Amino acid sequence: MMQKRFGVDVESGYACVGTGVFSEVRRGAWWTAPFLRFGAFRNILFPDHGTNIPFTIENYPYIDGFGRPTVTFIRTLKMPGAKKRRFDATMVHSMKRGAIVDYLGTHQHLATDLLLEVLPDGSLHLQTSGQRFYEGPVAFDFPAIGTGTADVYESYDESRGVYTIQAQVRNPLFGFLFGYKGEFTCQFPATVGEATPVGLKPVREEIRE
Repeated sequence: MMQKRFGVDVESGYACVGTGVFSEVRRGAWWTAPFLRFGAFRNILFPDHGTNIPFTIENYPYIDGFGRPTVTFIRTLKMPGAKKRRFDATMVHSMKRGAIVDYLGTHQHLATDLLLEVLPDGSLHLQTSGQRFYEGPVAFDFPAIGTGTADVYESYDESRGVYTIQAQVRNPLFGFLFGYKGEFTCQFPATVGEATPVGLKPVREEIRE
């Protein structure tokens, strides 16, 4: 089931749409709120927190404007008060970097390499490695102090037929910034032609990896 979930690509012929609940969504100390609030403008991070938060995760494959096979990782949370928050990410495989590049946000301003590891129990550990900023002619690597390293763990519970997920974002100086944990079930709709729903693709695409 983990292979099926992460087997989504242009040639697979299907997408993965998960629906579930985060038992908790946490943030760091009060002084992390401005940083998280800034990230909310481009669907990267947000300052809200709570328990029992319904969410969806939508993984659709498509060919982007530069001809690269791409997969969406769009997480939409229904926070208290009917407020919706999103994490937007699109992923491509980079031959140049020898890694999956994860573009963050609605405009792909941030890019990070993903390190993937299958653990002995069959779960998957994803970790971000460095962050790069791209906007017009501007391009630079963030120093470690200005970034957050994300660790995400996903697994499949055979006995209950659900996927489990937990994640946390930490800064080397300021410590814990943001995190969540929960579980979800998945459907695998067939994709024919241009099947990616409107609103899941980034507003702007970035060729630099």
